[in-house]
Amino acid sequence: MKNLGFLGLLFMGLTAQAQTLLTPEQLWKLGRVSGKGISKDGKSVVYSVSTPNIDENKSSSKTYVIPIGGGNASLITNVDDLLVNPKISPDGKFKISSEEVKVMKVTGKDAYPQLSKSNVLIYDQLNYRHWDEWEDGKFGHVMLTPTGGGAAKDLMEGEPHDCPLKPDGGDEDFVWSHDGKKIVYVTKKKFGTAYAISTNTDLYAYDLATGSTTNLTEDNKGYDLQPAFNQQGQLAWLQMKRDGYESDKQDIIVSNGTTKMNLTAQRDDLHVDGFKWSEDGRSLFFTAATNGTSQLFQVTYPGLTKMMPIITQITKGDFDVNGIIGQSGKTLVVSRADMNHASELYTVDIASGTMTQLTHVNDATYANLGMCKTERRFVKTVDGKSMLVWVIYPPNFDKNKKYPALLYCQGGPQSALTQFYSFRWNFQLMASNGYIVVAPNRRGMPGHGTKWNEQISKDHGGIVMQDYLAAIDNVSKEPFVDKNRLGCVGASYGGYSAFMLAGMHNNRFKTFIAHDGIFDFRSMYGSTEELWFPNFDYGGPYWDTKNAAAQKSYSQFSPSNFVAKWNTPILIFHGEKDYRVPLEQGLQAFQAAQLRGIKSRLVVLPEENHWVLRAQNAQVWQNEFYRWLKETL
Repeated sequence: MKNLGFLGLLFMGLTAQAQTLLTPEQLWKLGRVSGKGISKDGKSVVYSVSTPNIDENKSSSKTYVIPIGGGNASLITNVDDLLVNPKISPDGKFKISSEEVKVMKVTGKDAYPQLSKSNVLIYDQLNYRHWDEWEDGKFGHVMLTPTGGGAAKDLMEGEPHDCPLKPDGGDEDFVWSHDGKKIVYVTKKKFGTAYAISTNTDLYAYDLATGSTTNLTEDNKGYDLQPAFNQQGQLAWLQMKRDGYESDKQDIIVSNGTTKMNLTAQRDDLHVDGFKWSEDGRSLFFTAATNGTSQLFQVTYPGLTKMMPIITQITKGDFDVNGIIGQSGKTLVVSRADMNHASELYTVDIASGTMTQLTHVNDATYANLGMCKTERRFVKTVDGKSMLVWVIYPPNFDKNKKYPALLYCQGGPQSALTQFYSFRWNFQLMASNGYIVVAPNRRGMPGHGTKWNEQISKDHGGIVMQDYLAAIDNVSKEPFVDKNRLGCVGASYGGYSAFMLAGMHNNRFKTFIAHDGIFDFRSMYGSTEELWFPNFDYGGPYWDTKNAAAQKSYSQFSPSNFVAKWNTPILIFHGEKDYRVPLEQGLQAFQAAQLRGIKSRLVVLPEENHWVLRAQNAQVWQNEFYRWLKETL
């Protein structure tokens, strides 16, 4: 027995030595799995794998089919015979699509045709740019085309409105009714300043017989999104109630044509991310954040009965269900990830919640990588609340050693911090570089109730900053944390948090990294495009001197007001095509740090927006990130 024990320890040691640590290059060689749908016969799953090529600075994609019960995947080149095309009408006579249509004259060439080589944009009102594009007078319109040939009909002719919605909309924004008599599409029929300050999107139904269009959600003033019919003709969609509030509680609404029912209002803690109808049309499956993960749920639709909808959580565990591909009988196919694994497809037994991995695109890579332990920790906040904090440990963590730690500040600001797998802010990669990662579910995150989620609004630099400090203070008490080597990193609102904490951290941190963060509230209000965000979250414009909430935001929560207290090295990333948090925010922060004599570095990404999407740019980003930490931490 003693010899067997010795051999076991020897084997474990050799296994540990054989494991490698995740690198930025390996991260960007992983296949990115995306489910396309269930085959017509219900026996197979179609999915694609996109693989970045760093040398060519682009990605290639291949499509596969795999038996739903598991087995070998087969490469395919055409999915038409396998999948139902949801854009073809049920009778096969028509197809719907979206096409960019010139509606407005915006360019210098439009105004002065004789000046054909001019490169000028002329605007009389907002919204002159959005996300990463300048408004060019073209708008995405829903087009109805006979499949047998013939001219396409523009269902939004002459309208300065987009479907899909910009910047995040897709094919889910326009759908056929179950009987093919109507097309329902999503758009925001506002223009100019009204567009920039409103989130009031609506569902519009176009009647093929009459050619008329009806607003189905005129009574709701917030977001209405993602329409989907069941086979009984009942329409479901996602809805937020308040105009101008992009992070309102998102619920599933179902209409039978005469009455509407909110199926998820009963659960204050659930903010629905996405859904699909069940095959029988009697219930819907959906995903939502809960307690630091994203899980799969089912809710019944009672129809005309007087019963209440019943919500059941199907899956549980330290992972994210981040997409629903489809149903085949008693089985669902979903996409699942965790902090150690990129998304793969899994089957789910609807009755038991049992999950079985279906695709194995990255298994061979992960088999040789050191995995990171992820731990839930509950920390008391300054006002006595219990806050969930994810702690991610380096591979082969040894509690008898000392490790530097990184406070990770999530963006959003109201986006869930769950078991996601990011190809930029990758916790496994951070931990594999020897850092303990502290990731708090601070105020302003769904999955912990509406009050917790909304407490950040009009208080961006208030109690949330104390949440961050409570988290890092709690973890840094551990003997294995080197208190003299603490860093703070984040993007978007997380970048703002780094700027804000730089002026109030009382020498806790040795270094900061901020990506596309807000530095100055006034210039942010004067240059961002979706003005509903600062109107709601800051309280309004800076010139409204009688607005107490707004004046508090601009005076107390703008990091630019506290630069005199900065004393810590800071690395600043910014995408030049980021029109949400414009480049000037990063430039101002860097200039302030330089003039204060603080070690600082600015990395500008001229081709990138709020994200970093190109392979080689991403490699530079990662290498600069870890070079900075090596220099300063």
